Amino acid sequence: MKTFTELDLPKSLQKAIDELGFAAPTPIQEKAFPVILSGRDMMGIAQTGTGKTFAYLLPILKQWKFQATDSPRVLILVPTRELVVQVVEEVEKLTQYMSVRVTGIFGGTNINTHRKNVADGVDIVVGTPGRTMDLALDGVLRFDTLQKLVIDEFDEILNLGFRHQLTSILSMMKTKRQNILFSATMTEEVDDVLDEFFEFPEEVSLAPSGTPLEKISQYLYNAPNFLTKLNILKNILENDTTTERVLLFVNNKRLVDVVFEVLDEAFPGQFGVIHSNKSQNYRLNTMSAFQNSELRGIITTDVMARGLDISDITHVFNIQFSDVPEQYIHRIGRTGRADKEGIAVSFVAPYEEEQLIAVELLMNKEIEVLETPDSIEVAEKKLEFEKDRRKFKTIGKPIKREEKGEAFHEKKDKNKKVNLGGPGKRTPRKTAPRNRAVDAKRAAKRKKK
Repeated sequence: MKTFTELDLPKSLQKAIDELGFAAPTPIQEKAFPVILSGRDMMGIAQTGTGKTFAYLLPILKQWKFQATDSPRVLILVPTRELVVQVVEEVEKLTQYMSVRVTGIFGGTNINTHRKNVADGVDIVVGTPGRTMDLALDGVLRFDTLQKLVIDEFDEILNLGFRHQLTSILSMMKTKRQNILFSATMTEEVDDVLDEFFEFPEEVSLAPSGTPLEKISQYLYNAPNFLTKLNILKNILENDTTTERVLLFVNNKRLVDVVFEVLDEAFPGQFGVIHSNKSQNYRLNTMSAFQNSELRGIITTDVMARGLDISDITHVFNIQFSDVPEQYIHRIGRTGRADKEGIAVSFVAPYEEEQLIAVELLMNKEIEVLETPDSIEVAEKKLEFEKDRRKFKTIGKPIKREEKGEAFHEKKDKNKKVNLGGPGKRTPRKTAPRNRAVDAKRAAKRKKK
C-alpha cells in the first residue's frame, strides 16, 4: 500500500498530514485519489468509518491554487449539522498551512451569521441541503465560480427527506463542474438522482453495504419487552469494565429520554443525550464532552449513526432494531474504527424478529445469541408503543428464516390502518336508530314554515 509521501502532496498539506500522525491512506482514499485528480465525476461506495472525508479532501487540496474570488470554489453537502462541524474541522486541520477559507452552514442557528460569513468571502462551504438552499435563494451564496461539488452520505441525505432541496441546489448550478459523490448504499432513489443530474460518474467501490464489519464482534440478547432490555443493559454497564465509551441507539427521541432517565438514576452524570429536539449548542456541547471523555456514553437516534467520526468507541448498544436493515450496519460502524476492535450488542424483543432476520440476511451472517443472566429482573410492564405489537407465533412446523419476511410483510399490510383523510373521504357509517319523537317535532316545524 502507498504511503502519503508517495502521493506527491504539496509540502504544506504533507506537513499537516504528518502532524496528524497519518502514514498511509485507507483503501477508499487510495482508490478515489487518482479518479478525483483526473477531473472525472465519481461515485464512491464505501462503508462507514473508511476515511471517506479525507478521500475527497486530499485530492481537492492537492490541486489547490490561489484564485482572486470571494465565491466558493468547493461545496460539500452533508446530511446533519454535526457532520458539518466535523468536516469543517477536518478541512481546518488539513489546511492549517494553506490559505483556504472554509465555513459551515446549517439550520437551527441564526441565518444572518451565515449570510455574513459567506458574504465576507469563502473558498469551501460545508452545509446541510436546507440552509444551503436558503442562502442560494437569497442570492448570498453564488455558484458562479464553483469547480467541485461533493455530496457526502448521499443516501442519507435522500433518506432524511432532502431530495427537494438537493435537486433545487443542483438546478441552480452551471453544468461545468466536477461531481464527487459518496454513499454507503445504492438505493433506487440515489439511482434516480444520478440519472437525472449526473453523467456517467465512475464508480469506486470498496465493499458491499451488507458486508459485516470484520473487526466488530456482534451479540444479541432476547428480551420480552423494552424495560427488560434496560435491566440487561444496566447489568452489563455495571459489571463489564470494558464499557468505557459507548453509544446507545433507539428509534425515536421520546425513547431516548426514557433511557436517559433510567441510566441517569443508575449512573448519575455518566450519560448524555442527542436528538433533534435538543438545541444546536446542547448537541455540540454533549459531543464535545463525550470526545473529551467527560461522558461515558451518549443515548441517541440514527442522527448519530452516519458519518460522525468519534474515536475509540468500545461498544454500540442497539436497544431497538431500526426498521431499515442497512442502518444497523451504520450504527455498529461507530465502533471498530481505525483498525481497532469493537463490540456491538443488540436487544431483541419478539416483535423485532423480522428486523433481526432482515439484518442477518443482509450480512449473510447470524448474530451470536447470549444467555440472559438469571439475576435479571423480567419487567411485566410494557411501554405504550409495545402494547399494540403482535408477538410472532409459529404454529406447527418452524418457519424457515428465508420464508419469514413475506409472511410478516403480508400480515403488516393487511393490518395497516387506513388514513381516512378528513370527513369528506370517510366511509359512511351506519346511521343511528331514528328517534320518532324528534322526527315528529321536525315535521311540525316544517308545516309552520
